Amino acid sequence: MDLNQYQAAARETALYPRMGSNPIYPTLGLTGEAGEVADKVKKVIRDKEGVFDDSTKQAIKLELGDVLWYIAQLSTELGFDLDSVAKANLQKLSSRSKRGKISGNGDHR
Repeated sequence: MDLNQYQAAARETALYPRMGSNPIYPTLGLTGEAGEVADKVKKVIRDKEGVFDDSTKQAIKLELGDVLWYIAQLSTELGFDLDSVAKANLQKLSSRSKRGKISGNGDHR
């Protein structure tokens, strides 16, 4: 499955207020789901001495899927397809790498 296929299929499961004109809802969902990923990783550090067992990895995989779903919805709300979002990100990172600017601060380094 490519990213745009995923985005189209994910949209079929979307149901939230004012779909098509509401980037706020998927933004809030994205931050919530990203927090759930972080919380699971935190608990690996706290409870499992940093060891990611298969069960934990699978639980994180499910949360990452939720993150991806909200990224797809926010992208749709803003008129982007996931393929173009991914390509733009790789172009940005490649440019930074070539200029020795991977580390540091700021979006436009």
